[in-house]
Amino acid sequence: MCDKILNNAASLNEHQRLHTGEHPYCCDVCNKTFSNRSSLKVHVRVHSGERSYPCDVCHKIFKRLEHLKVHQRIHTGERPYCCDVCNKTFSDRSSMKVHQRLHTGEHSYPCDVCHKTFRDTGYLNVHKRVHTGVRPYCCNVCSKSFSHRSNMKRHLLVHTGGRSYPCDVCHKTFRDTGSLNVHQHLHTGVRPYCCDVCNKTFSERRCLRRHHHLHKGERPYCCDVCNKTFSNRTNMKNHMSVHIEERSYLCDVCQKTFKRLGHLKAHQRLHTGERPYCCDLCNKTFSDKGKLKVHMLVHTRERSYPCDVCQKTFRDTGTLNVHMRVHTGERPYCCNVCNKTFSDRSNMKKHLRVHAGEHSYPCDMCNKTFRQPQYLELHYRVHSV
Repeated sequence: MCDKILNNAASLNEHQRLHTGEHPYCCDVCNKTFSNRSSLKVHVRVHSGERSYPCDVCHKIFKRLEHLKVHQRIHTGERPYCCDVCNKTFSDRSSMKVHQRLHTGEHSYPCDVCHKTFRDTGYLNVHKRVHTGVRPYCCNVCSKSFSHRSNMKRHLLVHTGGRSYPCDVCHKTFRDTGSLNVHQHLHTGVRPYCCDVCNKTFSERRCLRRHHHLHKGERPYCCDVCNKTFSNRTNMKNHMSVHIEERSYLCDVCQKTFKRLGHLKAHQRLHTGERPYCCDLCNKTFSDKGKLKVHMLVHTRERSYPCDVCQKTFRDTGTLNVHMRVHTGERPYCCNVCNKTFSDRSNMKKHLRVHAGEHSYPCDMCNKTFRQPQYLELHYRVHSV
């Protein structure tokens, strides 16, 4: 039962719509519906582009005065709302209220599809997009769409290159304050997120959420093709590529095909020897940006991604996800010749060359061919002696 007390009948009616699901106010442009008139008015500004309240520090503009006031606390450091249980402070009241539900365990908003419960309607609405596939936020540069506004904002920084938030310990820069705050836990040792079942603590909220799946046996992400389920979205996305056969990008040297143009370009550097990405610290060069980023962690010794089961830490989420299969036994990649399964794509690709007899990497000095580039590199030492 809801015990919330409201000041007048209008406020009561609006509140009751949270329980009934009624949305009587409709946008004339996109037909999106809302439970109260004020939310509709704010939404209409999405179409009009109206943003009337500028920040006098960073010149960011906002649609509502209260949003500007909350934003300005980023610059002033003001956090006027305090949790009366653990004394953690917040810059806005709504964040404090959501936080307090960690102590009460309250999850009042259930998903009507999978019955998972949430602490507030915002998280519930975002979760529902898992079932509907709705991605309402679109990048105005490359038209990529997102299910959550914060993910779109983070993506936009890929185009602008903006990394405006430096760590005052190691001077690494970040695109947003959230990523900076999570990173600083590495230096402080703070692990603010605690499992209410086993009391294990985590430096990131997402690690705690993933850990909860182990206790619940929950696998909320489902493959639309084969109905296989997964405990996190990344594993499901990796699995989906097993079903996608289209490989539209052809290497004109070895005729190998790829699903993405970026993957083809990175592959072609094996033939050209091009290594355009250079480490600023040791001048080692790399054929693609991802390998450079992983290499940089050798210098920083940063291993930000812990395994929830055995506490081993990893430098990137990809390596962590592959490692997790040691515990889950998952082997999502299957050889279409002999049905042997593998825990990661690279091992399956190596295995497929056994059936194909493929030797795609020729030595340009003696024309001997090899199945893998690392074997070719070892072979070159024969000529350099």
